[in-house]
Amino acid sequence: MLRKVWARQGGRPRAVVAQRYQWFYVCSFVEPESGASLSLLVDGMDSEVMSWVLKEFQAWVGEGTAWVGEGTAWVGEGTAWVVLDRAGWHVSRRVEVPEGVALDYLPPYSPELQPAERMWPLVNEAVANRYFETLEAMMAVVAERCQVLSADPATVRKHTLFHWWPRMKEST
Repeated sequence: MLRKVWARQGGRPRAVVAQRYQWFYVCSFVEPESGASLSLLVDGMDSEVMSWVLKEFQAWVGEGTAWVGEGTAWVGEGTAWVVLDRAGWHVSRRVEVPEGVALDYLPPYSPELQPAERMWPLVNEAVANRYFETLEAMMAVVAERCQVLSADPATVRKHTLFHWWPRMKEST
């Protein structure tokens, strides 16, 4: 990830880089209108993990979150709709979708339509231009950042609520 840094004129900025091929995934659900968010860190991603993530999402929705949205999701008429891109683990027939959760897929090559994509720069702020001895140390910093964002729905809302996003119906 590229970031701008200050350096003396004529000098080159230094950034410690550890080239390695370990990674983890941050699965985030965001409800753009309220700014509610749920983030789960996993060390790999496949259809089995995606099934677990959807079950965790279902449990979170069951705790009273009205609208939510690895995607973005919303709850309406007893169904939690999750908006997803077409990653292989999202569209796999082996993904077990819990009862009360429905998946809705974006058109191909359209990440700009996904409000949850706007979360990544906010999450990445915690790790930009930093060196971590272990992947676990980095995961701890990212987990803390996700908790901070979850506790700050105004910031999440500001970054994820598109003008065209469907609004919740007023309860009467």
